[in-house]
Amino acid sequence: MSMMQEFKDFASKGNVVDLAVGVIIGAAFGKIVDSLVADIVMPVVGKIFGGLDFSSYYLGLNGQASGLALAEAKKAGAVLAYGNFITIALNFIILAFIIFQMVRLFNKMKKDEPVAAVAEVATPEDVVLLREIRDALRK
Repeated sequence: MSMMQEFKDFASKGNVVDLAVGVIIGAAFGKIVDSLVADIVMPVVGKIFGGLDFSSYYLGLNGQASGLALAEAKKAGAVLAYGNFITIALNFIILAFIIFQMVRLFNKMKKDEPVAAVAEVATPEDVVLLREIRDALRK
């Protein structure tokens, strides 16, 4: 079998296509969650903590002045950008919660599906005959 044929067989399997679709949807969903955190959640959190942008919090490691913007402080040397880490961690928590809710919903839908009735299996004729013989011998 040629390498192109092997690749065609591999790529046409359902699992590979499902995985590709999942990755593409996951990337788009990640952008939605990033926007939710950056544009909706973090401004509210920033307002609660004094109206500042949380992602711009940092500790200067090269003696940078604390009043500089994060980009300027990075130009002046190394910084510990803990505010950005907090933003990304919150992004992860929200994404994990949403995925958890989706999995929970799918599991609930699976449980609600009616289970196919188990058909009564007919007892073979020879077993019925043996039972009758057994019962007759008991008498």
